[in-house]
Amino acid sequence: MMGLTRYQWTVLFAAWLGWGFDIFDGLLFNYVAPNCVPTLLGLQIGSPEAKSATLLWTGIMTATLLIGWAVGGVVFGLVADRIGRTRTLLITMLLYGLGTAACAFAPNIWVLLAFRIVAALGIGGEWAAGASMVAEAVPEHKRVEAGALLYTSAPMGLFLATFVNFQVAGNWFADDPAVSWRYVFLFGLLPAVIAFIVRLFVHEPERWQTARASGPPPRLRELFAPGTRHLTLSGFLMAVITLLAWWSCNAFIPVVSTGLAQTEAATLGLDASATRALAEHWKTLATTYFNLGGLIGTLLTIPAAKLLGRRPMFGLYLALSAVALLGTFGPDWQGQTRLYGYFAIGLTVFGVFGSFTYYLPELFPTRLRGTGSGFCYNIGRIVAAAGPFLVGSIAAQGVQSAVQVLFWVGLVPVVGLMMLPWVVETRGRPLLD
Repeated sequence: MMGLTRYQWTVLFAAWLGWGFDIFDGLLFNYVAPNCVPTLLGLQIGSPEAKSATLLWTGIMTATLLIGWAVGGVVFGLVADRIGRTRTLLITMLLYGLGTAACAFAPNIWVLLAFRIVAALGIGGEWAAGASMVAEAVPEHKRVEAGALLYTSAPMGLFLATFVNFQVAGNWFADDPAVSWRYVFLFGLLPAVIAFIVRLFVHEPERWQTARASGPPPRLRELFAPGTRHLTLSGFLMAVITLLAWWSCNAFIPVVSTGLAQTEAATLGLDASATRALAEHWKTLATTYFNLGGLIGTLLTIPAAKLLGRRPMFGLYLALSAVALLGTFGPDWQGQTRLYGYFAIGLTVFGVFGSFTYYLPELFPTRLRGTGSGFCYNIGRIVAAAGPFLVGSIAAQGVQSAVQVLFWVGLVPVVGLMMLPWVVETRGRPLLD
């Protein structure tokens, strides 16, 4: 199938699991925030004070996650080039799995924040190791397909997070929201188990072994050398724009959908139990639309990249991202209608990320591949962290404020379109050794 050997499929599947659980662990907080934050702050769940605090702390937690993610991405990108892709994959999966599970035992909001930082370091480090491993293991002519398939694990991770939260918080412990979020975090242990299985079946790519034996260890400053600087700039610009848009939108899907559901429930005169049920349903609905759009959009990067080239593909996705965001949050839609708009946002804002798993490894030679890919994909999260923080601060005033600020996020992809002249085209170019 697809011209890959059994071992190449094993490598792809191992990296697929690593990235999928990466997203799964990274976003569990967003699902449990409406119950978790009030509980740790001693507020009544569902009260106006709880809603305001949840929006604010969702922004703070997401911004902190992104900064930790950025640091982990840069550090473990270097580690992947020095000690190997497979070893780094194991270390990072253990780190984010154990860090997420520890959140279940947080006695207060500050300890939760500390555990999220630990998990963020592992989450950031996993991507560069997995993407480099896949790019170096598969045939040249299948790199785009393999890279896009690798990223399909992101919507799968989101689907899994949605399912776990719905089952635990919406069914098993629906009558005890102050405790249900702790059990949701415990599912973060799953990647730790998978990590040991991966280590048994996957070895280091031959490309990396050869490069390690024939050259000095990589250094971060090499990314800014005259012959490499333009490659780093190309990857960084596209990553930072798309990350800013993605995190500003996705981090607030559960919170916004919960707020819209509560407004709808008040209009219908529903009691507290029915309001919680509607909120969980709308949260699942919005996330499902976003994930489904993201899955389709990810797969569509394959024909877009191969037929149009990398630069035109980025231009197309950025333009459509702006249309999707402005169209969803601009008009005065009814609450449930806005939820449908998340499909278009997922198709574009989410879908474009399917290209980074093959585009960034294409930019750099083998000895710098993990370092360069990790830096470009992750350092932009420090800039992107401002998005969720600002959105959360403004959205703390209410769900309508959140909708208004998300409308203005639609201008971020427009800025990205202005940066296209600096994007390096890599279509048809073999992987650099």
